[in-house]
Amino acid sequence: MLRPFRKPLIVIAPKKLLKYKDASSNIEEFTTGNTFHRVIPETKVQPATTRKVIFCSGQVYYDLVNEREKLGKMDISIVRLEQLAPFPFVSLQAELSKYPKAEVVWC
Repeated sequence: MLRPFRKPLIVIAPKKLLKYKDASSNIEEFTTGNTFHRVIPETKVQPATTRKVIFCSGQVYYDLVNEREKLGKMDISIVRLEQLAPFPFVSLQAELSKYPKAEVVWC
């Protein structure tokens, strides 16, 4: 913005999430009383049966879920981090405490 001329902002990023039904939100999720979730927990796999937890961010989540279902690996939990800065240490620690014996990896 300090330049003497203006350029339009162009975001060059894949738009494949626009096609996924699972990546869309209901209008009710934007109303009063709802908040942004910095960490989105796993909902399909129980923590007691989890041997590995994969933390990821962005559209790679949907690729991991599709591959997990294709391989039938229902002992792997996938947790999404939706805010990387400032890093959500408290929310992440609360989610990680659900999996005391699981291996943890970042994808």
